[in-house]
Amino acid sequence: MTDILIQYSPFLIAALLLNVSPGPDMAYIVGQTAVYGRKIGLFSTFGVVSGACVHILAAALGLSAILATSAIAFSIVKWVGVVYLVWLGIGALRSSFAKPAQDDLENSTALDAAGQGLNPTSVATPKRTITAYQAWRQGVMIDVLNPKVAIFFLAFLPQFVHPELGHGTVQFLVLGSTVNLIGLVVETAIVLMVGAAAARIRGNAVLGKFGVWLQRALGGMFIALGLRLAVTEQ
Repeated sequence: MTDILIQYSPFLIAALLLNVSPGPDMAYIVGQTAVYGRKIGLFSTFGVVSGACVHILAAALGLSAILATSAIAFSIVKWVGVVYLVWLGIGALRSSFAKPAQDDLENSTALDAAGQGLNPTSVATPKRTITAYQAWRQGVMIDVLNPKVAIFFLAFLPQFVHPELGHGTVQFLVLGSTVNLIGLVVETAIVLMVGAAAARIRGNAVLGKFGVWLQRALGGMFIALGLRLAVTEQ
């Protein structure tokens, strides 16, 4: 057991560093958590992890090699991802500028039971919300439609596969799942911290409008990620 830990310690350290470093997935998860709360942040994380599972399986089966060697395949996946990210960004921006529904207006101007004034939790909150399934689906799509993730697994994991141990495909899947598991732990911890901070902000009437600006920032971030992906070369 000790020998195995020593042998794979460079891999575990590299996997941890890769998961704590800022990137598109991290930015997406933090943005979703800040705008929609901890639950949506967690399901966004599960979506990203699920998308990474698709890339790991594809790399183990050799499908990711097509993206690494075919400029056409790489471009198709890349531009579909660009369109999807920009579409999400425009949707978030449009929602943040939309007028609140009549019920929301009534709630925001209603006195609380003690007659102390506005209900701070209903002041200037974003009109558009998403379900847990939608958050999970977005996370999956954002990760799957990023060809750089597929090429990363294809380039990173084989360095730690030892042919003398046999079952190369099984080793590949185990290593990829380990990277994914470390990512799940790291991203969940970040969601919990960001979610706690966002909850305190949303509970403050003075900072209520901050939620709307967070949603606009999220929309801008989606568009920025799309543009970043657009200029990515194979």
